[in-house]
Amino acid sequence: MFRGLALCAFLTLAGYGIAALPPVQQTGLGPLVFTLLLGLLFGNLAAGKRLKGVAPGLGFSARWLLRGGIVLFGFSLTVQQLMALGPKVVLLDSLVVVTITTAGYWLGTRWLKLDRDTAILTSAGSAICGAAAVLATEGTIRSRPAATSMAVATVVLFGTLAMFVYPVLYPLMGWDEGLYGVYIGSTVHEVAQVVAASDAVGQDALTNAVIVKVVRVMLLVPFLLVVGQIWNRYRAAHADGAEQGEQKLVIPWFAFGFMAIVGLNSVLQLPGPIQGGLVLAGQVAMTMAMAALGFQTRIEALRSLGVKPFVLALCLFITLLVGGAVVTPLILR
Repeated sequence: MFRGLALCAFLTLAGYGIAALPPVQQTGLGPLVFTLLLGLLFGNLAAGKRLKGVAPGLGFSARWLLRGGIVLFGFSLTVQQLMALGPKVVLLDSLVVVTITTAGYWLGTRWLKLDRDTAILTSAGSAICGAAAVLATEGTIRSRPAATSMAVATVVLFGTLAMFVYPVLYPLMGWDEGLYGVYIGSTVHEVAQVVAASDAVGQDALTNAVIVKVVRVMLLVPFLLVVGQIWNRYRAAHADGAEQGEQKLVIPWFAFGFMAIVGLNSVLQLPGPIQGGLVLAGQVAMTMAMAALGFQTRIEALRSLGVKPFVLALCLFITLLVGGAVVTPLILR
């Protein structure tokens, strides 16, 4: 156990170190991305493959630290943020999540012939909150490490592209800052990417974008509940007689823990350093989980997926960009 945890901790520290470099900070990429890449690189080296005794710690990180990180992520959100912009924002975000996950799953499995796990992980990352949604969904459906790593790579790529595209489009849209902030918050992948894109537009855009994004993040819980039941029924339908009797109801308990923490954070005013420390602990836990997933992913498995996940992510990026521009003013005005 200790060896695997130490390996994940080392890769996480290295990822944070790279992300802290001034030239890297300007790109907006966080330590999670670099830790994934370091884990992927080291795990596929001959020396990494020969490491003994790391499997238990890697498994603990990929499963339990991942879930713990998602729960602690709740300390960065409050119910008051959810209510600030009213029911129209909930409607808009719900429409985005349902449309993107449904369309992405259909395109991925029917048109691109991707496996179900890769299709739903890529769609979840695009629809809800980027890599955090991919990791939370992975914790519910228990997908292959290769599918998770590929999904994270796609949402990071197109979320980073969004940070540059949205500010450039703003002068061409003719919208006020507040409405454009809602558009950014409802269609850009990661929370950090939403902040970067909306801050380049203005303070009103930043305020609305963050609140709308928070609503999307909270929709992760009902999403996990639905996906968990669908995956459980699929496995039960495709299992033989003996395995069917062993099927259990899939309940992502960590999602309820996440909501409980959001509720606690809404009524209990923690001191700033304590709250910041808990949020950081959650980020570190999720980054260590990413180190484990990257280390367990083999390049051969990624090659077998090919470019199709990126094609799917591109289609979803365009759908968010164009569809969001059409739907946002219709709902909000």
